[in-house]
Amino acid sequence: MPDRLSPRAILDRLVAFPTVSRDSNLPLIDWVEDYLAGHGITAHRHWNKDGTKAALFAHVGPETEGGVVLSGHTDVVPVDGQDWTHAPWEVTEADGKLFGRGTTDMKGFDALAIWAAVEAQHAGVSRPLQLALSYDEEIGCTGAPPLIAAMADLPRASAVIVGEPTGLSPVTGHKGGVSFEVHVHGYEVHSSILHTGVSAIMWGAKLIEWANELNDRLLAAEPSALAAPFDPPCTNLHVGRISGGTAHNITAKDCTFLAGFRVVPGEDPQDWRRRFHEAAADLTRRMQAIRPEAWIEVRDTFSLPTFVPEEGGEAEALARALTGDNGPAGAVSFGTEASHFQAAGYSAVVCGPGDIAVAHQPDEFITVAQFEGGERMMQRLVEHLAR
Repeated sequence: MPDRLSPRAILDRLVAFPTVSRDSNLPLIDWVEDYLAGHGITAHRHWNKDGTKAALFAHVGPETEGGVVLSGHTDVVPVDGQDWTHAPWEVTEADGKLFGRGTTDMKGFDALAIWAAVEAQHAGVSRPLQLALSYDEEIGCTGAPPLIAAMADLPRASAVIVGEPTGLSPVTGHKGGVSFEVHVHGYEVHSSILHTGVSAIMWGAKLIEWANELNDRLLAAEPSALAAPFDPPCTNLHVGRISGGTAHNITAKDCTFLAGFRVVPGEDPQDWRRRFHEAAADLTRRMQAIRPEAWIEVRDTFSLPTFVPEEGGEAEALARALTGDNGPAGAVSFGTEASHFQAAGYSAVVCGPGDIAVAHQPDEFITVAQFEGGERMMQRLVEHLAR
């Protein structure tokens, strides 16, 4: 049987795997599966369509319902073009901080969850602990739904802790969203006879201006009770990247951009998806009145349900018992896999060590104090399940 590694030793191993979402996570999954197997824990894989990535889930303890799921993702964002002063793919400790890509988002929690699973196995818990490690969270939480579906073969857990960085304070609500790739197909003519062609850039700008005007109206409106805790307290639509055109004197044949809604609880992301498609269709009709070849193509890229506060939620109560946090429940504007678990009928909470403000940044870090606080949280969880 291999040594029982400390949470810090496991974190060192996980950060060393450069599991950027565009690349495979299989070397990390191989290591975790082998480490768990060495301690008598059988893990199961759920593969992506082309077999280049896998989610991993495991069950520790009796084959009964009522356990706890520890949920984390294995992918991280790139370091390309960022000015790091520490090596991104190793953990460097300095000034009370552990630097490295993913230390906060969210290999710190993953390391703690893996450690807890092994500790639970050796403790002989009376209620089960389940581990759920996904892929492709950073590109839209797309790996979570098939993982959750595959976990239906396990005894049903009564609470899910999704360990995104919240400073170890329970979060019970977050925005959902829908995102799009937009391709505006124009018709090229000389810019001196602009009115006879269709500039993809200028018509794409009309859709973007529709987004600007929508944001102004939503921000000015009175927020609902569910929306009020968020900053901003409303749904918004963002355009994050745009390109197009051939030359300054040719109406652009193509314009592409990325757009996405962040939707507050109480509103349906699919309703906002419909409105965006309708706005694009309306502009297409006007474009085709000039040139029938012109149109706006909208491709849906991902959809995330909203995470709605649960009245008397078991997961929130558990997180509070483990952390001692009795303050108001938090609400965040970033998305997590908790909403997918909630949509599948689980009681879920977001609660993990670290600060989201340093996630995705150069020299990402988690403080030693937060990591040690996460370890104490896991110790209490194992003790709770062993009673």
